[in-house]
Amino acid sequence: MKIKKEVFGELNGEKVMRYVLTNSHQTRIAVLSLGGTLQEFVVVENGQEHPLTIGLKTLDDYLHNVFNISQSVGRVAGRIGGAQFVLDGQTYHVDMNEGNHSLHGGYHGFTKINYAGQVAQSDDAASVTLTHHVKASDDHYPGNLALKIKFTLNEKDQVSLEYGAQTDAPTLFNPTNHVYWNVTDGQQSLDHQWLQINSEKRVETAAEKLPTGKLLPVAKTAYDFNQPRTLTTALADLKTENGKVEFDDAYEVTPSLTVPVASVGDTGGQRRIDIYSDRNGLVIFTADPVDGANQDAQRYNSLATEAQTLPDAINHPGFGDITLRPDHPVTRHIMFDYHHLGE
Repeated sequence: MKIKKEVFGELNGEKVMRYVLTNSHQTRIAVLSLGGTLQEFVVVENGQEHPLTIGLKTLDDYLHNVFNISQSVGRVAGRIGGAQFVLDGQTYHVDMNEGNHSLHGGYHGFTKINYAGQVAQSDDAASVTLTHHVKASDDHYPGNLALKIKFTLNEKDQVSLEYGAQTDAPTLFNPTNHVYWNVTDGQQSLDHQWLQINSEKRVETAAEKLPTGKLLPVAKTAYDFNQPRTLTTALADLKTENGKVEFDDAYEVTPSLTVPVASVGDTGGQRRIDIYSDRNGLVIFTADPVDGANQDAQRYNSLATEAQTLPDAINHPGFGDITLRPDHPVTRHIMFDYHHLGE
């Protein structure tokens, strides 16, 4: 295992660091201290480098992009309806930063933080741990937060993400990494990328993509990914079914770190990524995050997957517990497992 540490740029007088972790197969990930960003996930196949995720080249690119490209989002991923919630009988108001709701932690969420970093390695793994003390006054959530994000690459070509936190007052904690996948050759479109999700139900949404609290069956609909389907086919079915041109939907999954909640692969049968999560939700989002919003589904070039507890869980009984309490620190786990299938 190898670790390389370098300066990626400077922001507000602070150095933004880039940590590159590489195993003996030359599989590597690059992590940026700004935003807890998975800038690269690159594998080597038949002597050629192949990127699996979407990343940007410069610090300025990240500062002027609104798609949270492979960044850590929180305290709460997804939307909070009305930008408010009730916790222990008290109503809290957080940033209303998109329409009439709060999205991905508000104006000062995890993507805005430049974390301190520490690296570690062993014979079969290398890691970087990012830490930051998030003040309640920073993001308008109750409770000061001791936050830790750990990225690990091992010799099995598995990438593990751990989101750990402890608080001094009851608060919410439902972070994720907003990773964008394109595992196909050239990463030009979604024409040759398939998706499979182990899920029987998805979250019903109303205006502004807010959950209603109801779960809908996916069987025999455009939203059914229980068998691998290409994104192009699914998008076409979606447009025929209800006129929508993108996926931005949450699925109920069974938490597991031994059975994938979802998988992504290429139709050429070269590679597959299995996604594991210890929480009950997976959000998918089709986008062209580098060139900006585009309503032409044929130009979508990546699929975001956000492993988390179901969105707006604090406002919908049965969606899951995202409360974090003093003296009860928690760690949330996500894992990406790469498989080379081709000769």
